[in-house]
Amino acid sequence: MKRLLSASLLVVLIMAHGVGLVAAEKSRTRRVAVFNFEDKSGHRYRWWTGQPVGEGMADMLVTALVKTGRYQVIERQELNRVMEEQKLGASGLVTQQTAAEIGKLLGVDLGIFGSVTEFGYSEDNLGGSIKKRGFGVGVKTSAANVGIDVRLVNTTTGEILSAESVRKKESKKGLSLSTQDFDFNNKDKFDESLVGKATRDAIDQVVELVGQSMRALPWSATIIKGDGPIYINAGSQSGVEVGEEFVVYRAGEELVDPDTGLSLGKTESKIGVIRVVNNQVSDGRASQCEAVQGAGFLRSDIVREK
Repeated sequence: MKRLLSASLLVVLIMAHGVGLVAAEKSRTRRVAVFNFEDKSGHRYRWWTGQPVGEGMADMLVTALVKTGRYQVIERQELNRVMEEQKLGASGLVTQQTAAEIGKLLGVDLGIFGSVTEFGYSEDNLGGSIKKRGFGVGVKTSAANVGIDVRLVNTTTGEILSAESVRKKESKKGLSLSTQDFDFNNKDKFDESLVGKATRDAIDQVVELVGQSMRALPWSATIIKGDGPIYINAGSQSGVEVGEEFVVYRAGEELVDPDTGLSLGKTESKIGVIRVVNNQVSDGRASQCEAVQGAGFLRSDIVREK
């Protein structure tokens, strides 16, 4: 009897593992837009590439998100183009409303924006100094402090899914020259510096926040062409497969909170059902579909899983 129970348990575990593998294969690559972070740190340094620190941190976040393999991140040129069209190119300032609106135009699930609040070094002397080869040398604690206030917005509803203040600190004790090496002209040197390590830790935490928000956000895509052949802005790169069927909705009246004035999303009506016939359009970034139910699909209609 024990052997029979053990065998049955093994079969159940194998089946569960198989289901897990199928679920993993069906996972979707999500679309995100990373806006430049506003620099409120008040420091006088620039990024190793010559960029302001807010732009540099945004680029680091883009790279970190792409490396996970779970996200399609909108290219910087496309994001800048849309921002300029929306008259945001000069100021570069992004709000909850503008991040949601631009995100809708780009067909992304999540918009990421915020500000750099801390960025730089501090030093504390732990004892007296001695002279060595003409330089003042003392026992010090060097610390790098990096702070980011980050906001993650659902571009469909305009709702803030997460608002966090990320703070990271790296410190080191020992003998150090009374001058400080803070070189942004060399990427490798920056990555090995205290402030570089603190920045990396902060970016890694933001990536975790993105993952948490995405797990609570249903997958969706958008119709980019509805007359004749139907095209949606998700393909094989997003995990879409030939033969899959999706439900199409059309957004209606906007629901605005009378107390805050913020959008709570829009009413939706079901338009029909479409089926994927080619998931390799634009190198897998889009799919061609055919109508299964309904007609009259329009650009910007919402596509969701059945």
